[in-house]
Amino acid sequence: MISVAKPSTSNGRCLGLVGGLGVGATIHYYDKLAKAHEARGRSLNIVIVHAEISRGFAYMEANDRDGLAEYLVGYIRRMEAAGAEVAVVPAVTPHFCIHELVARSPLPILSIFDPLRRELAARNIRRIAVFGTRFVIQSAMFGELGEVEVVDLAPPEVDQVHRHYVELARTGKATPQQYADLTAVAHELIQREGVDAIVLAGTDLSLLFDETNITFPYVDCAALHLSAILQDLLGENSQTAD
Repeated sequence: MISVAKPSTSNGRCLGLVGGLGVGATIHYYDKLAKAHEARGRSLNIVIVHAEISRGFAYMEANDRDGLAEYLVGYIRRMEAAGAEVAVVPAVTPHFCIHELVARSPLPILSIFDPLRRELAARNIRRIAVFGTRFVIQSAMFGELGEVEVVDLAPPEVDQVHRHYVELARTGKATPQQYADLTAVAHELIQREGVDAIVLAGTDLSLLFDETNITFPYVDCAALHLSAILQDLLGENSQTAD
């Protein structure tokens, strides 16, 4: 006789996920959260909306924090109407308006920076380099990391990381060349600048790197964010979304 575990009828809070920034990141979060809930015998309670990455970049290029916050709040209001109780933006770049977003949002926001700060402190990481979009690389993580030093990449390195990242976000697919190029940049930064770790500050980098193939010290913003989301939704001290 085959025994099938009966799913729990007790669901966590309803999550509102602002998707589309980009699509690969949204799929990654959805996949990880769904599998983590299934592994715990729980049912994922989620609402997803699709924002336009081109609109998001336009606000960021114009340095319009208020405009981007209001744009995202429009989607959060739609998710609230559909039953969402807490909101998440599964991308680092739009967090440049996090303070404006928190102030306007009708729902609590689970920021990507809170678990990142805790991880850097726990591991005593004081000097980092950042991989993500050009905007994120040159932002020093929007001043949200306290006394952690963010090392500048050389202009050609910024161009290369940004180009590969945007292509990852656009296509949702990774290539061996992208892996080789970004791995080489990471090792060069560690050797030249003496950084403690590379911060993977873009969810779409999960398409390229994971614990089975990464060859340099790193901090994965998306993995930390997902663990914090699970802890909030399920009320547990979760360390992983796998």
